[in-house]
Amino acid sequence: MSRPARRRVAVVGTGAIVSGSHLPALRAHAERVELVAAVDVDQGRLDAFRALAGEDVAGFTSVDEMLDAVRPDLVLIGTPPSLHRAQTVAALKAGAWALCEKPLTLSLAEYDEIAAAEEASGAYASVIFQHRYGSGAAHARDLIASGELGAPRVAHCQTTWHRDAAYYAVPWRGTWASEGGGPTMGHGIHQYDLLLHLLGPWTEIRAMAARLVHDTESEDVSTALVRFGNGALATVVNSVLSPDEVSRIRIDCADATVELTHLYGHRNEDWTYTPAPHVASERADAWRTPTADVPSSHAAQLGALLDAYDNGVRPPGSGADARATLEFAAALYKAAFTGQPVTAGEIVPGDPFYPAMHGDHPHWAPKEHA
Repeated sequence: MSRPARRRVAVVGTGAIVSGSHLPALRAHAERVELVAAVDVDQGRLDAFRALAGEDVAGFTSVDEMLDAVRPDLVLIGTPPSLHRAQTVAALKAGAWALCEKPLTLSLAEYDEIAAAEEASGAYASVIFQHRYGSGAAHARDLIASGELGAPRVAHCQTTWHRDAAYYAVPWRGTWASEGGGPTMGHGIHQYDLLLHLLGPWTEIRAMAARLVHDTESEDVSTALVRFGNGALATVVNSVLSPDEVSRIRIDCADATVELTHLYGHRNEDWTYTPAPHVASERADAWRTPTADVPSSHAAQLGALLDAYDNGVRPPGSGADARATLEFAAALYKAAFTGQPVTAGEIVPGDPFYPAMHGDHPHWAPKEHA
């Protein structure tokens, strides 16, 4: 069977996430992709990126101009969140697949615009949730889904990071219009996306949120209690107020506890399995992480997307699967701001939390909406 032609790729945004994560991912798959264009409104930053990526990469300051001139197969989007929807829709309309940094959109309403653009174009849009793609995560998911660890019962999902005032001095941070929310949308989303990936659909959320330190429109900490369809109960914490930074998921099943502890990415060694007292040692030995060690990374997710492209199928991290993570965020905000439990599927057109994560709540909406 012949190898598919190298896919022609463009990047939109040339800042740290593209230079530091997307460019190495492209280089890791150099036999499958060719970087042909880059877009940035800042000419100096664009020139610096082209010097890093290669002078044969065409430079543009307009997404539409690039799409018309280059017609790429795949567009990687690493711009501020408020630009994601429009740039993703533009890529889809041009017939290109898109792989976009999180959050893909700032609301469920915007996400459904992307779904409509997918249907019209036949192309697909995925969101970067790279923690799903490490070998340790794939192994844990297989063990849980197969029932090998017993029924999931209790879980904890923790993103306790630290961001200072200088971090929020960047103009596009800390507002609903620019980011869609605080650490619930911009930081903890990676961890609870992985929790959903491991445990499956949730059914009910109760939550709290607060602005304890930072002068922002959105929260700087949120907590949630979550009931899953399989009966498991979980806690979720999203914080940028925590000096001792850690990212952690723990799932207690009937026969074992599986735990992941890391910060911004994981390897096999970051996963541990603790058997229940009644479990035989030879059975527990079979749970150990696989010999192949694939770190969670943009490169791992890009490889999965290219496999889907080659096979003409919807890529992972897109469609209803990716929407479920955004719905979790919207439900957490609704539960926190209204003080009422929220059930899966209840946020639909007509609900104030469908077009905006703040739900026009008088204590949380931007001042012009309050």
